[in-house]
Parts: sequence; structure tokens; C-alpha cells
Amino acid sequence: MNLLDKPPILILIAVFLLIIVRQVGRVRLQIWQIMLAGALTVLLLGSITPEAALGAINLDVMLFLLGMFVVGEALHRSGYLYQLSDRLFRTARTVDQLILRILFAMGLLSAILMNDTLAIICTPLMLYFARRHNVSPTLLLLTLAIAITTGSALSPIGNPQNLLIAVDGKVPNAFVMFLVYLATPTIAGMLIAYFMLKLFYRAEFHSVELEHAVEPVTDPQLARLSQISLWLMAGLIALRILSSFVRIIPDFSLTWIATLAAAPILLLSRDRFKVLGRIDWATLLFFAAMFVLMESVWRTGTVQSMLSYAGWNAGSLPSILGISVVISQLISNVPFVALYLPILQHTGDPILAKMALAAGSTIAGNLLILGAASNIIIIQNAERQGETISFGEFARVGIPLTLAQMICYWLYLRLF
Repeated sequence: MNLLDKPPILILIAVFLLIIVRQVGRVRLQIWQIMLAGALTVLLLGSITPEAALGAINLDVMLFLLGMFVVGEALHRSGYLYQLSDRLFRTARTVDQLILRILFAMGLLSAILMNDTLAIICTPLMLYFARRHNVSPTLLLLTLAIAITTGSALSPIGNPQNLLIAVDGKVPNAFVMFLVYLATPTIAGMLIAYFMLKLFYRAEFHSVELEHAVEPVTDPQLARLSQISLWLMAGLIALRILSSFVRIIPDFSLTWIATLAAAPILLLSRDRFKVLGRIDWATLLFFAAMFVLMESVWRTGTVQSMLSYAGWNAGSLPSILGISVVISQLISNVPFVALYLPILQHTGDPILAKMALAAGSTIAGNLLILGAASNIIIIQNAERQGETISFGEFARVGIPLTLAQMICYWLYLRLF
């Protein structure tokens, strides 16, 4: 196999290396810039036509992300996020209770609001807790990262790769399937995370009682619209699940959940343009560019040949979980799923294989910082306020945690 004859592969390797290093001379590169450069390069070299590139961009995924980012930004901008956090955390009287609530509250919320959305809106909340309760910001940021990564495995809208699996993988009754296959090991994984954090940060779990305060809503109108959006989202998700059992309820795309939830904000808020201006457009560019680059790589046939040549059983649980965790460190979990999903379409049990892919590519975000875009979002937002998580600090907890969670998923999924 001569890689020199396949420019998309060389470009993909260069993108991988730049994502790891993220530095060219004195220039600090953003991940979206690297991915966009890769996509533009394959276009300029003619490795993929403009028509094929446009066709490769999954509009369902893009519209879903856009809608979720609008809701997330409105929650943050209006101050309603802090009202919700008070309801969720006011009964936490010790650091021990606070960490446990963050893990489960943020984990369960990530299954609805998507982990990247929570990474954006909840990083300031963690730093607020750190200052108010005199707790290590590293511990709280790491807890948030682990919570929204682990909990996002619960649903097809919990993270972008799950959405990709549900939409492109044509998973029937997606909400039900994710709960049946992944709910039990995911909840067990959050408990494992709690004990791991308590083990590695024993000194931070002091017994001083925490004092909470209610932060005011800064934009009452936007807060009311945000509340309506959340209720709409919850209702649509319930209706989507119910449609799996009651035939008289029409089925509808997952994209409608996000677009209809964002509609009150976009149609009725006087600050709609400010909200739109503040959403994470860079992440949307990252996904659009990723679809183009991965399509050009897929068309070379190299990935398929490599997996076949290596003799891997692409559909076995250990292979899917192991490959997902390892390769996601190099290219992040969403590009990996985009590459690997077509391979699973003709396995013996495609639903089980896709659920294993969802589990492995999700918990890959707990291993190292580069395993998930949500980790990068948290760190970049925290660094704007002078805090961060080092690569070594993340790995110290992440490596044993991911191994334990991977075993947990393997033991459970092999029962099917």
C-alpha cells in the first residue's frame, strides 16, 4: 500500500499530529482550524469534488448541534443556568455530596443537552463552585469532564458520535435501544468515577459544610424562553420514546428535537442575534470539515484494507471497545466513528456492535484529554479564567477509570 498515492491519508496523518501537538512555531492552533485546513486541502488537491464534499456534510447532525448550542447559550446568558444549579446542588452539604451530585446531575443532563453543550455552559459553574466552596478547580473541572463524557452514553443525543451512530447507523427506536444496552453499565461507570476521584483527591474531600447562594436571573425574558425550550425538549424526547411503542404517534427525526426546542429563543427573544453570535460556531466548522475529510479518506479504501489486513474481527465486542478507546485518542471520537461505522453495517449483530461502538467511543473521552472534544472545550474555557487541567493530571485518573469502565461495558454487553 503506497500512501504517497493517497493524499487524503497523508493529510489525515498530518491532522492527527497537529491535533496532538497543536503548535506550529509560536502559533497555537485550535482543533477546528486544523480540521478545516485538512478539509480545504483535500478539496484543493481534487481528492474530493465540491459536490461530494457538500453531500458528505450530515445536515441532521449540523442542525441538531446548532439547535442545542442555541438552547445552551440562552441558559447561560439569561442566568437561568445558575437557578437550575441551585435546585440541583443546594442540598449538597459536603464536597463528597457535591462531587456525587455533579457526576450524576451533569451526567444525566448530558444525555439530554449533549456533552459539548454542557462543556460550554457548565465550565463557569464549576469555577464558581471552586471559588465559593474553596475546592480545587482541577477536581471540579475533571469531575465535569468525566460526568458529561460518561453520562452522554445514555442516549442517542448525548454526544455527537452517538447522534452519528443513531442517524447514519439507522438505529431503530434509538432512545430505547441506548437505554436497554447502555443504561446499566453507564450508571455503574459513574459510580466507579466517584470512587476513583475520591481515591485520587482524598485531601479535597474535607468535612467543612458548604454554603450555597442563589444567583439572580440577568434576563427574565430569555430565562422564561429557555425554560420553555427545556420543557419542549423533554416533551419531544418523551414523545419520541413513546412513538416506539404507540404506532398512532408519528415518528420524527432527532433533529426536530433540537430545532423545535431552539425555536422559542430564535423567534421570540429580543436577544436572538446576541445568542446566535455567542454560540460555538468553531465546533460547527469542525464537524463540517470533519465530514469532508473523513469522506475523502473513506473513498481511498485504505481504512477498510488496513482493518482487513490486520485480521481483526471488526464486529467483536473486545475489538470494538478496544479500538474505539485507542484510536479516539488520535483523531477524537467523532471522526473515528465516522470512519468505523460503515464497517459495522454487515456484522452478525449490527445493533449490538453499534451500541458497543457508542460505549467505546464515548468512554474514550475519559482516557486522555484528546479523547473527546468536550474535554478540549472545558480546558479552553477554563484557561480563559486562569485555570486548567494538565495532560498528566487528566491521564492519572483517566487511564485506570477508562479501563475499569471498559471492562464494565464488556461484561454487560456480552450478556446480549
